Amino acid sequence: MSQEYFRVQGGHQLAGVLEPQGAKNEALQVLSAVLLTDEKVTLQNLPDILDVRKMISLLSGLGVKVDRISASEVSFQSDEINLDYLHSDDYVKSASKIRGSVMLMGPILARYERAFLPKPGGDKIGRRRLDTHFNAFKKLGAEFRFEKDTNHFYLDGSSLQGADILMDEISVTGTANILMAAVLAEGKTTIYNAACEPYLQQLSKMLQSMGADISGIGSNLLTITGVKTLGGCTHRILPDMIEIGSFIGLAAMTQSDIRIPDARIDQLGNILQTFRKIGITINEDGDTIHVPAQDHYEIETYIDGSILTVYDSPWPGFTPDLLSILLVVATQARGSVLIHQKMFESRLFFVDKLIDMGAKIILCDPHRATVIGINREYNLRGITMSSPDIRAGVSLLIAALSAEGESIIHNISQIDRGYQNIDTRLQAIGAKIDRVQG
Repeated sequence: MSQEYFRVQGGHQLAGVLEPQGAKNEALQVLSAVLLTDEKVTLQNLPDILDVRKMISLLSGLGVKVDRISASEVSFQSDEINLDYLHSDDYVKSASKIRGSVMLMGPILARYERAFLPKPGGDKIGRRRLDTHFNAFKKLGAEFRFEKDTNHFYLDGSSLQGADILMDEISVTGTANILMAAVLAEGKTTIYNAACEPYLQQLSKMLQSMGADISGIGSNLLTITGVKTLGGCTHRILPDMIEIGSFIGLAAMTQSDIRIPDARIDQLGNILQTFRKIGITINEDGDTIHVPAQDHYEIETYIDGSILTVYDSPWPGFTPDLLSILLVVATQARGSVLIHQKMFESRLFFVDKLIDMGAKIILCDPHRATVIGINREYNLRGITMSSPDIRAGVSLLIAALSAEGESIIHNISQIDRGYQNIDTRLQAIGAKIDRVQG
């Protein structure tokens, strides 16, 4: 079967406006939450990306009524759910291809007292264990079973009871899953060491608008008092902070003048200041981010002159999803930086492609890479490569757009999982990129 690839002619300056799409990570959470009520739930600013389409397809298979009001606004009603679909070959095949499907377990368990899931897929970025989810479900009173032969997970929770849950890791999907189960459990639940990303805060506020009793939003201690039923709501999804960071990196690498409107700067945490540490000029005009064209940018050092280290950590720390972008941007900077990817041990393996393109990078181990910026002494060169995951794929695309000559990027379905119509949006601001049927 033929597959699409990108053909990129690099070395062109871009100019224009890139409007951020709705946030992928929030979308997958709030899509799961529509199963918690039999009333209509309307989601606005929903991105039209591959992972969201797969999630909506799973919901449709379960019997959720889906009404597309516009390209980015969709309503859902879960008043006639077919749980038998969970055990169909179609569900097993589809759910195993998207990691976000794990978040269907919490709402289905809470509302229908049992849940099933095949081992989910997603990015191949190292071990991404699910123990945190299932240990917390067991604390709420659910019985858990895992079949090794089929890689299937089963939960039975005929009478979920509130509990004090201390999560053994700060898991975003784990927090979302347990939160959605707890809102309909009897009694009070506390989730300590909870993730508190803006997307989790958005999910919590959405659940509140549906009638859930949640306090501690934005902190690492959530308190939930279960209610009998939840109602419908209308919820608007935040702009995607990862896409915003990607556009900032694109502007820097291609020496382009790019404006990013409606960026919800108040929800970006330390993203802007981290890019500024790499030397990127970022102007703020109301809620619009403006990255002007820069000939050169210089990486900061620490006060004592030692090399800057940038690492990922749970919110409000720097998001791991942007470390790949930051690494690529650093290749053309003046100075050096140590990139420390703490949370996933395989996400830096894509740097071999950047080294082939002419970047000066030392891969110290699966978690650390030292980038020695070449200060635009020469351009990267175009090569043929493959996208290993969503974020590395876009990082390689940014590198290709800045490089001299032609690059071919295969496995672009990985990029399509998280970036909506990325080729046509980049073409609109001057990029030479074509989607080719292989």
